Parts: sequence; C-alpha cells; structure tokens
Amino acid sequence: MNPQLDPKQTARLLATLKESISHMPPKLAAAAKYIIDNPGDFALDPVRLTATKAGISANTLVRLAEHLGFDSFEALRTPFRAALVTGQEAGLGEDWLAQMQTSDAPSAALQARAARNEINIVARSLRLMTPERTAAIVETLTSARRCYVTATRASYALAHYFHYVGRMALPDLDLVPRHMGSAMDDLIDLSAEDCLIAITFAPYSSGTIQALRMAAKRGAKVVLISDSEVIAPGIHADHVLAVASNSLHAFGAMAVLECLLTHLITAGGDTARRRIEAYEDLRQDSGAYWSGTKLPRTGR
Repeated sequence: MNPQLDPKQTARLLATLKESISHMPPKLAAAAKYIIDNPGDFALDPVRLTATKAGISANTLVRLAEHLGFDSFEALRTPFRAALVTGQEAGLGEDWLAQMQTSDAPSAALQARAARNEINIVARSLRLMTPERTAAIVETLTSARRCYVTATRASYALAHYFHYVGRMALPDLDLVPRHMGSAMDDLIDLSAEDCLIAITFAPYSSGTIQALRMAAKRGAKVVLISDSEVIAPGIHADHVLAVASNSLHAFGAMAVLECLLTHLITAGGDTARRRIEAYEDLRQDSGAYWSGTKLPRTGR
C-alpha cells in the first residue's frame, strides 16, 4: 500500500460513481456498484478477480476506467488503496474526534459526544467479553442438543439477527417467539440438554424473565446478554455477557453478538463453512438478490 495516497481522492471518486451510476449503461453501472460497495477488495484484487466477483467482464472494468477519465484499470484502482487504511483504524488516533468537537458546525459537538459515547460503549462491552468467558459460552452452545435465543421489543431485532447468522453454524438454533405467540409457547420442549440465550435490557421484559425461569426449572443452560447480571429475583445464568448500556440503542450488544458469531462460525469449521456456502448458493439460485444485469429467477 502506498502511504502517500490521498484518501480524499477515493472519497471524490466514490461520490462521482454514486452521482453518475444512474446514467451509466447497465454493465458499467454494475461495475460502479461493485466498486462503491467493495472499495477495499477493489483496491487489492486483480482485474479478472474483480470482474468475477462483480459478475461482469474485465473489459467492462477497463471501459469504466476510461469513462471516468483514467488511462487504465490500474490508474482507477490505485486511489482506492487508500480505503485499506480502514483496516488500521485503531492506529489513526482520535484527532478527527477532537477536530469535530471544536468545529463551528452546529451539529459537530453533538456528533462528537455521540461518537465518543458509542466508542466507549463498544470498547467496554468487548473488554468485558473475556476470551475465557467466550470460550465457555461457545462450548455450551455447541454441545447443547438445541439452542434457543429469545428477546422482545427492541431487543428482538438483536435476537433475530443472531439467529439469522448463527443458524449457519448451529443448525439447531431456534428463535423464540417465532411469530405472534409467546416465548413460553415455543419453549414447550426445553430440557436439561438444551441452552437458552436471553437478550434483555432495562426495563426488563417480563416475557424474557418468564423464559429464564422456565429454563432454570427445566435445568437448561442459560446465556444471558444484558446490562446487568441481576435482572430479577430468582434468575440465574450459567454465563453472562455484560453489555454497557448508556445509550438509547444497543450498539455494544451488537458488537458482542458479532464477536460471538465469529467464534461460533470458527468453531463450526468446514461444516459451518459448507452450510454458509449452501445458504449463499440457495439465495443466488432463487433470485433472492437483485442484480441490475439480470432478472431474478422466480420459477422454473
């Protein structure tokens, strides 16, 4: 990576692509969209690999470079190497935050305070997620007969996301409640061989607490993801992932869940990798993803 590259040039190019993409021919638009969505990969990959990933020809990338006023594909790709600096974010310091805080822009000070708060929340949540605690949780989840993940209201989105990704590594992972029922309905078969993952933040959901008490009564293992280890009388968890909660949104919880998913997928090894590939192939074959260059397949 050339350390002299100007990240601002990359931003200008991306802005140009976004502004002009709607006026491009379909194939050039597909190439532009890939670059907008994957600036880091575009910076590293050779032209043929980029073409394969974008579903276009290498010649289309060359024509896009010419369309944007570059002499070659390499000339277009070179500025995007600046995007690689995002992989070294921790080493860049926080000058940007200090500058924003002292800016005269009306929203700058507010944005600086919000950004600092979210950085602190995520950092503290991940610091509390020690390797030993994480390893024990992964062992519990992977050794259980069946795992259930439950949450309600705002936390339900976190549980839904964890289930959506986690089932690729844990085929026997269930989201409860599934539809309009209660978690209790879907936990009717919960046993001592199973595990319950409960996500809740103050004010705590009575439905989630009922599910936790049911898990204790049935002898199931419990993983609690919350802002406190003590959420109600008589609630005991085998494992607790404490999340900093001084925010209106659960950014810390999402970071913790992402980290836990990484461990689960790694623990799943080749089997998890093959399941992920199978899910991806199924989505591609069924037309789940829209493509500007072709219509999705919706039937035989």
